[in-house]
Amino acid sequence: MVVNIQIEHTLKEIGSLAKKQGIPVYVVGGFVRDRILGIESQDLDFVVEGDGPAFAELAEHALDGYGLAVHKRFGTASFQAKGLKIEFVTARKESYSKDSRNPVVEQASFSEDLARRDFTVNALAMCLDPDHYGEIIDPFNGIKDIRKRRLRTPLSPEETFSDDPLRMLRAARFASQLQFEIESKTLKAMSKERERLKIVSQERITDELLKILSHEKPSIGFYVLQKTGILDIIFPELADLIGVEQRDHYHHKDVFEHTMKVLDNTASVSDNLFLRFAALVHDIGKPKVKRFQQGVGWTFHGHEGAGVQMIRKICPRLKLSNEMQKYGEKLTQLHMRPIHLVGEEVTDSAIRRLIVQGGEEIDDLLALCRADITSGNPKRVKKHLANFDEVAEKMKLVEEKDRLRSFQSPVRGEEIMAVFNIPPGQLVGEIKSKIEEAILDGEIPNDYDAAKEYLMKLKASYPENQ
Repeated sequence: MVVNIQIEHTLKEIGSLAKKQGIPVYVVGGFVRDRILGIESQDLDFVVEGDGPAFAELAEHALDGYGLAVHKRFGTASFQAKGLKIEFVTARKESYSKDSRNPVVEQASFSEDLARRDFTVNALAMCLDPDHYGEIIDPFNGIKDIRKRRLRTPLSPEETFSDDPLRMLRAARFASQLQFEIESKTLKAMSKERERLKIVSQERITDELLKILSHEKPSIGFYVLQKTGILDIIFPELADLIGVEQRDHYHHKDVFEHTMKVLDNTASVSDNLFLRFAALVHDIGKPKVKRFQQGVGWTFHGHEGAGVQMIRKICPRLKLSNEMQKYGEKLTQLHMRPIHLVGEEVTDSAIRRLIVQGGEEIDDLLALCRADITSGNPKRVKKHLANFDEVAEKMKLVEEKDRLRSFQSPVRGEEIMAVFNIPPGQLVGEIKSKIEEAILDGEIPNDYDAAKEYLMKLKASYPENQ
């Protein structure tokens, strides 16, 4: 059991305040679970048998906290203190009607509050009363489930998921976060109740998807969503990647399984959520372009472009940011390019163009391409990685020589207009592009003097009336 002296002091202060006020207060949920697992948590959630927001105001003052935010309607209040995020809630229960996106929240007893929680491992509480400090309240055998590394609902799973359908996504998220197995009855109920997710707001669904992406092995959560049929409802394009077709003696790998391997490979080297999202969608266009070519087998020509078009529809629907969408489009469009540059015949010009197109995301692109090598044949993996190392080394040498990050013409548009005595317009862009092409083709170095000299040569070749 992990113990942090600062947190212990804070818990005891709150316990003393609660006893002074004559109000039972318990720390609950994930903090208690993580404490048992030996994981330190900076988020403290408390249940108050009384007025949660009113007690939060007293606690904020006692702890020299700041940023108190009160939500009277839901009986919650939170603030920051001593590097911790602290939230108090009135003991409550909540449920959804059959067609409502908003929960109905009612005050409840402490035992009812624990019963309405999502999983037994989160239906734990720790007593803060000085006379019983540290005692664990575990009415649903959550500690046993922690030891068995199992996710199970306190009440019947059908009732739990019908009351709050988002808990089905939380099950997938906790499976990834904790790397726990979901109990079979709970898993079956998720499949049975999955249509209920249609009443949940997209923002809440997407928040859970991003949390799954953020964990050490995201594939665990996505496999749960796939097995229960939930993926068909919340992310059908990803579900369409599932399956293998065979014709004659040709077959292709399961694109969903491949994507999960790429996602986990990416997660093992980067915490960048944008990069993990790109790994999730980089092959999303394959079902659209899949063709069988006699004598060749299955092909996916143009799946990068098809993927970009799909991402332009997926991201707004999932309410993801424009930045994440553009990033996902860019890496999806370029993810096949580096491996095409293998071989002695590859020119510096081709390398330069990829560096320029990758721009600030070139290192992320290379990380994705490495993660994309998922063959089950160790010799093939070794060969592909060696080829990729060769490309990466070429890119490094060209980049060091030509300084191409955030590349654009060293001669700016204003100077072009002054030299040619022309107004803003298409011709300025054409001239600027010629200078950039000359640099990328290696005709001139990437510096101002060379670009200016090339500009003057262009002026001599352009008719005066242009």
